[in-house]
Amino acid sequence: MHAHFFAYMYRLRYIERWSLMRNTVRESVAEHSFHVALLTHALCTIGNEVFGRSLPVDRAVSMALFHDATEVFTGDIPTPVKHQNADILSAFREIERLAGDRLQGTLPPALQSAYAPLLSDADPADAELRRMIKAADLLDAYIKCATELSAGNREFAVAKTQIGQSLAALESDEVRYFLEHLAPSLEKTLDELSD
Repeated sequence: MHAHFFAYMYRLRYIERWSLMRNTVRESVAEHSFHVALLTHALCTIGNEVFGRSLPVDRAVSMALFHDATEVFTGDIPTPVKHQNADILSAFREIERLAGDRLQGTLPPALQSAYAPLLSDADPADAELRRMIKAADLLDAYIKCATELSAGNREFAVAKTQIGQSLAALESDEVRYFLEHLAPSLEKTLDELSD
């Protein structure tokens, strides 16, 4: 019998994000997962190197790679839809949990326990890492909005403001450091970066 887990993971490249918005550059869930893993690495490294924390960077990055894996079954449900009311959000969380169980079941039995923590938010010991991943997820959305606005697409103006407020509400030293020292370059053109 064949295990289909990685066949499903590779299908994340076909699931588009920002489906309610006009995009100048389309983005797949696979691209987003890479960006969130990259940003999670950055935030945890900033936490460790700048603020003296002891975050397990490798574990956080592994968790980030799989943070939207269940979307291979659910698709990317836009935030305004998910957060329309508490009942919808609760139902969606249950759908995500069931999708995670289904995805875990596509692995050979010998690998299921190794991937289970990556496909679930159940372990309370990972709360701080999930907070970093959530920050990275929001940061990636913020960068997407900034990139679209830099390309002249005003469709993302309100979203950038709202996501900026959500980032500020996190009260994260790591996010503030990233936004101050690293994010400004993301809005530059290649010629501006070369100067």
